[in-house]
Amino acid sequence: MNAPAPPAIAAELARLLANSHAPYSGVHVAAAVESADGAIHYGVNVENAAYPQGVCAEASAISAAVTHGQKALRRVWVASSLPGLIWPCGGCRQKIWEFAEAGCEVVSVGADGRTERHTIEALLPLGFRLEPTRR
Repeated sequence: MNAPAPPAIAAELARLLANSHAPYSGVHVAAAVESADGAIHYGVNVENAAYPQGVCAEASAISAAVTHGQKALRRVWVASSLPGLIWPCGGCRQKIWEFAEAGCEVVSVGADGRTERHTIEALLPLGFRLEPTRR
């Protein structure tokens, strides 16, 4: 269940950490989402002095997918500059839930190559939907 992230995705996440804008927290985060057609879309966190106005990496990657017409996610990868593994915040879990196919995997990728995977349903067991029959 905790197979390594595909090398190309892990390498791109590590590379993109340098593009993150995190002057306030110092925590750089990169994310990738895989859409239903297999396309990979990336994003990084972008902090703002008006702190709640920043954008999380997961939201950035989801926005990139939606911009390209993709609204069904099968997998999400998240990496950060922190040691160990990092998981999406509650708001990002809800954003993932909004676009996730049933069983969508969320994969945390550590700098040491370690991974851990959970479904979005495990990370957000009672996610909110206005259309409960969509899933």
